[in-house]
Amino acid sequence: MKSFTAGPNENGVRLSRFVEGVTKDMPRSMMYKAFRNKRIKVNGKRAEPDTRLSAGDLIELYINDEFFPVGKPTAKTAKPRRQPPVTVVNEDENFAVLYKHARLLCHSARTGGANLGEEGLVLAAKSYAALRDLNAIIRDDMMKKEYLTITVGAPPQGRFVAWLQHSEKNNKVRIHARESEGYKQIITEVTVIRQAGPFALCRIGLITGRTHQIRAHLAYLGHPVLGDIKYGNHKMNERTGLKTQALCAQRLTFGRIPEENTLHYLSGRVIKLNDPEIVKTYERLTAEK
Repeated sequence: MKSFTAGPNENGVRLSRFVEGVTKDMPRSMMYKAFRNKRIKVNGKRAEPDTRLSAGDLIELYINDEFFPVGKPTAKTAKPRRQPPVTVVNEDENFAVLYKHARLLCHSARTGGANLGEEGLVLAAKSYAALRDLNAIIRDDMMKKEYLTITVGAPPQGRFVAWLQHSEKNNKVRIHARESEGYKQIITEVTVIRQAGPFALCRIGLITGRTHQIRAHLAYLGHPVLGDIKYGNHKMNERTGLKTQALCAQRLTFGRIPEENTLHYLSGRVIKLNDPEIVKTYERLTAEK
């Protein structure tokens, strides 16, 4: 058993990424098995692969010594990773739309949440006034966000309604088919664009925007997002070797925005990502036999 204490540089880092950084030549399938068998713990408790670390957390790894570097390993032995570049898709004096590559960490100014695994378009305000008005656009549903995703198998197409409950304890959600106390309604639109073998490339429209809505709803429909550690198909994830969830925010459509809003000139605008990496990933996966 090896133990580590997370430092300031590990704050917000996903646990599975931390484990990959302090081990050597350990197959990903073995790492996930260690998670399932409760052999990876944080502060003495079982932890999930996508658990976010905080500075001062005690990480215990009940893993064979052969998978640790020679010498006394510490969290600082994890090699720094080169961050992928950020591409500006659209920009003016008030805000910018950026293309965030998967595995590039960013934090929401509105919720404080961290986003690491998802690819796609990200909105960035350049002033407090623009940030305030951008948050109002999102809060009042004046912007529609569409996603591309790769699913395990082809899900049914159409508009689906269910009810979702989010647990702060383990940062997971549960879905019910019928309205229940403590559950919020979710509405998700699903369109299958292409299908080949065990994979489908789908377009997802969010009528409501809840925590983990796309990932949990597709898993509930029996066709989870490929690469999703929390709700996905672990065997297929290991088979493909994807290290991030195959989900991409690809298109933003702005509705009618009041004139008193700084960003009212965006009314009716559509901003989209023309060449997302997720399409190349789908083509690569379906070309493999």
